[in-house]
Amino acid sequence: MEFQVIWIEIPVKDINRALAFYEKAFDLNGDGIVDDGIRKITNIRMVSGQAGFTLNQTDNFEPSDKGILVYIKIDDSIQTALKKVSDAGGTVMSEKEPMGSSGFYALVKDTEGNIFGIFSSE
Repeated sequence: MEFQVIWIEIPVKDINRALAFYEKAFDLNGDGIVDDGIRKITNIRMVSGQAGFTLNQTDNFEPSDKGILVYIKIDDSIQTALKKVSDAGGTVMSEKEPMGSSGFYALVKDTEGNIFGIFSSE
C-alpha cells in the first residue's frame, strides 16, 4: 500500500491574521481568500508533486496544540526560522534540537494556536 501525504489543511480562527503570519514567517503567499459563506480558505503552498497547504477558517474546525504533529522542511537555518516565527507573532515552543543524523528541528506555535515542527539540514 502506498502512503503519501497530499494535502495539509490548517484550521485558523482569523484567516487574515494567519495568512499574515505564514507570509512573514515562511515567505509564502496566499492565492487569495475564498469565502463561500461556510468557510474561508486560502492555498499558500501548491507545488506539483508536493503536498498542498491550505489555511481554513470554518466553524467547528478549531486550531489545536494537541493531535497530529506536522513537520515542515525549510530552506533557512532553524535559528533564522525561529526569529522569523517570533517576528511574525508566533511562539517558539522548543529550541533547535538534533534529529539524529538527518538534521535539526524545533517546535513552533502559529498565531492561531497550532503547533508544528520545522526541519532543516542545517
